[in-house]
Amino acid sequence: MTLFRSFYMGGFECSTHRLRSGKRLDVLAATQHDLRVREDYRRLQEQGIFTARSGIRWHLIEPRPYQYDFTSVVPMLRAAQETNMQIIWDLMHYGYPDDIDPFKPEFVRRFTSMVREFAKVYRDHTDLPAFVCPVNEISFQSWGGGDVGYLNPFANGRGFELKVQLARAAIEAIEAVWESLPDARIVHVDPVIHIAPRPEYPEEHETVEGHRLAQFQGWDLISGRMWEQIGGNPRYLDILGLNYYSNNQWFYGGGHIDQASPYYRPFREIAREVYERYERPMFIAETGAEDDMRPRWLHYMAAEARAVIQEGIPMEGLCLYPILNHPGWDDDRHCHNGLWDYCNDDGERELCKPYADELRHQQELHTKELSTPQVP
Repeated sequence: MTLFRSFYMGGFECSTHRLRSGKRLDVLAATQHDLRVREDYRRLQEQGIFTARSGIRWHLIEPRPYQYDFTSVVPMLRAAQETNMQIIWDLMHYGYPDDIDPFKPEFVRRFTSMVREFAKVYRDHTDLPAFVCPVNEISFQSWGGGDVGYLNPFANGRGFELKVQLARAAIEAIEAVWESLPDARIVHVDPVIHIAPRPEYPEEHETVEGHRLAQFQGWDLISGRMWEQIGGNPRYLDILGLNYYSNNQWFYGGGHIDQASPYYRPFREIAREVYERYERPMFIAETGAEDDMRPRWLHYMAAEARAVIQEGIPMEGLCLYPILNHPGWDDDRHCHNGLWDYCNDDGERELCKPYADELRHQQELHTKELSTPQVP
């Protein structure tokens, strides 16, 4: 039995964080997905995609402390119900209300309270099985917001402290979800990476390995493998989402590792390590590229996913992320990284045909190769 309605998925970028400039992002609004949600679900289904990632927007839901307005959420729930679209809901995708300090205990209480109310709204508006990701990319958010001051809360040198807070919030949120939705499946999404010592500095190996293994701290905190005093437990670690792009490998001290490099680690090896460490079902929760690289990158990732499955590892899906072109976070540039473009005046979106053709090809290969018995 598979977890998801389709192996290939679409991810609606739903970041809502503040930038250093003071601008708050709302990518669901910027792409008009919040206004075109039914049409966008239908578009996915026309391409053989029946599972998607999306998210709710905490800053809209809680305009004042502990006062909730779910008018931005209910239409999305209804659209999923009406189209029978399976959605994995991000409950916090980097953003939170402006009056909250994520380093203070109030952050966990406020988030948990909002999630508890969301679970009730979900229960009242849809009977679709619930899939939720409490906190998207704990590792990236703690680095961007806690180490390098790139996104809210713009701190430096406090990355691990923020990581612990985000893990604590995720744990409390899971319990809040289960109060109303006891059968909800919990998804934890984080980047998977590889870091290699520079060839001329082999003595850096031990230091580099420590940095590489830090990618697992978010999941280790949630599962109670480290800092168990925050309440982590293996039962909270349900489904793992692996985010992987072409820039997820680099040399310690700088320098991208290209796929042609002997130091490049195939994605299948990274996925195998994750499974051997946690023994949980997984899926590729984000992957994609820009412009003409889109079909080629999908070709690589799809082949790697099939290789993982053929090893007997439960790789349950591959999510094209983002599924819609969107404005760049920092400069509003038109990012051509989706399967569809911006809406025109009639609400239509232009399909990227080379990307769609490659998707169709990979869907056919997935069905053919994985249904053919392997010769020993």
